[in-house]
Amino acid sequence: MSYGKVCLISGITGQDGSFLSELLLKKGYEVHGIIRRASTPNDNRISHLKNLHLHYSDLSEGASLVDLLYGIAPDEIYSLGAQSHVRVSFDVPEYTADITGLGTLRLLEAIRKSGIKAKFYQAGSSEQFGSSLPPQNESTPFKPESPYAVAKIFSYHMVHVYRKAYGIFGSNGICFNHESARRGDNFVTRKITKAAARIKFGLQDKLYLGNIDAKRDWGYAGDYVQAMWMMLQHSEPDDFVIATGEMHSVREFLELSFDKVGLDPYKYVEFDDNLKRASEVPALQGDYSKINRVLGWKPETTFKGLVELMMEHDMGLAAKEANILKNNDIL
Repeated sequence: MSYGKVCLISGITGQDGSFLSELLLKKGYEVHGIIRRASTPNDNRISHLKNLHLHYSDLSEGASLVDLLYGIAPDEIYSLGAQSHVRVSFDVPEYTADITGLGTLRLLEAIRKSGIKAKFYQAGSSEQFGSSLPPQNESTPFKPESPYAVAKIFSYHMVHVYRKAYGIFGSNGICFNHESARRGDNFVTRKITKAAARIKFGLQDKLYLGNIDAKRDWGYAGDYVQAMWMMLQHSEPDDFVIATGEMHSVREFLELSFDKVGLDPYKYVEFDDNLKRASEVPALQGDYSKINRVLGWKPETTFKGLVELMMEHDMGLAAKEANILKNNDIL
């Protein structure tokens, strides 16, 4: 079925933006994305996609966003752009607040000022729940433990304010951890799978990690973008937890990844306190019963299946790298 709609995605070059772009293009959308001017290209996740309309703009520049929305007149806006690394938010709290928090406000203001009638999706995070005990649902109180989480909570409440004050169709998707082979190398899941593969091929000796006892609810990004889209097809704006309902530790992810290549991870892992957060969130586990009941969404990929997907991809990358080095008599 072709929907013939126009959408705008901030954060289109990221993991979620690339999966969402694929989904919406298949549904017949005209897909527009916001990209920042950079000295080096950062569009590798979307370079395989055709018919994308990319626009130079920035979540720090409210005026440019107003002009952009007025020119495109999208039916749907997906706010995915952010400084999304939790530990890094302790290093750059002001930047995190500006892009992750105020960036959402600038998009909402652009909708209001441009006068367009777009539906708005805001990408929230399970980090908003912080130290609240699991399982967490839409009624669980927010107890943030990082600048990133505080910025996301600001965005969450701004969506509520603009929904009530201006009648904007704004929905919050509170996403628990969702991964894929497109995840950045500085995120612990991808760091682990990439290291396991490279160690197997003799390309790497050690893997440095921080706290491996933290427990998270890990899903597959390809499943989660379907939930984002479904939220904006609903008749009313609302807030939904997007999760798998399962909780696994970083240790479990580590052991399962290395088991796939027949290695003992503890022969290669070294612990670095510099990689630990200044304030840790011990356990996150989402209750997705509301989105399942209201929209019919449920996760399709298991925890084991997620690790297998990521390991298969990174083994392929490592094999190619090893072959190049071997052919050049380096390895």
